[in-house]
This record gives sequence, structure tokens and C-alpha cells, in this order.
Amino acid sequence: MRVGRTYTQHFDLETRQHELLGMDLGEGAPRRALILGLALYVLWTGALLLMFGLPSKITFTAYFLPPLITAVYGTQRSQKNERRWNLTRWSIGTRYLVLGHRPIICAGRRAASRSEWLSRRARWSSKTELLAESPLGPLVDRWLGAEDSVPSGAGAPVKLTARPRLYGPDAVGKAYGRKAVQQHRGKTS
Repeated sequence: MRVGRTYTQHFDLETRQHELLGMDLGEGAPRRALILGLALYVLWTGALLLMFGLPSKITFTAYFLPPLITAVYGTQRSQKNERRWNLTRWSIGTRYLVLGHRPIICAGRRAASRSEWLSRRARWSSKTELLAESPLGPLVDRWLGAEDSVPSGAGAPVKLTARPRLYGPDAVGKAYGRKAVQQHRGKTS
């Protein structure tokens, strides 16, 4: 059996900024991380300045630290999917928990009915058990919906571990058998 490999990860070249405003950055910082950090600082600090005004000595940390932590840890490669940043995984996970997704049925040949969608309670089930037992339990139940509202047949997503295989002509010939190959030759002659 033949095995295919993906070598594109080795060609993942990132540009680096070696100098910024006359300061030498040594080995250089990744440009994408710098651009993301700059955008986060502008958005975060701008929003806080509009809401609360200039920071004091105590609140300066709230203005400075969240975009820094997000830029540093968010631009690192994910350990589960090395082609993605952590920030991408966090975004996809948050979107799934908040909005969910439409199930794909028969490879998209038919649209899923509303009863086939996963309910909010089913998506949040592992994360809300502790909150449901706390004094916030009634609020959590109201937001997630009743436990009976989960339709039968709907459950957690099924994780597939498909492995593609490449079959050569010799394996295809063996699969069809000699008679099929001889019949095919007889029809073309």
C-alpha cells in the first residue's frame, strides 16, 4: 500500500521584522503577530478610552495586558492543528458554542431540518454542569433551554478519523479481478 505525506508545512515561511522605528529587534518578530498586536491594541485601547477615559496607574494593566497576551499566545501554532494559530481555534470554538453550525447530511444533498441541529444545551453540556448546580442554575437553564428540548437522535458530533489511501493500477486490477479486466479488453477490441 502506498502512503502519501504532506510536505507543505516545511515550506511555511514567515516574514520577520528586524527593525522597528529605528530599534533593532535582533532575530526579528513575525510580521503577522506584530500587525495583529497593533490592531488589537488600537481596538482594545480605543474602546476602553471611549468608555472609561485615560488609564490610572492601577487600570493601566487592563489597558495594556489583554491585547499583549492575546497577541503572544494567539499567534502561536496550535498543537492540535499545526496549520492554524491558537487564535483561529479559539474563534472557531467560540463560534460553535455560541452559534452552532448546520449539520451536513448526505454530503450536503439535503438541508438539515431544525430538529436535526444540536441544541445549545447539547453543545454546552460539558461546560455547564458546574454552573447548573450553582445559584445561577435557573439562569443557565433558561439560557440553555430545558433538558427535554434536545431532540432524539441529536447528540454530540461524531469525530471521524478518516485516512485517505492511494491505490495504484495494480491494486485496482486486483480489486476488479481478472474477469473484469478481460471483459473490458474484450469490449474495447
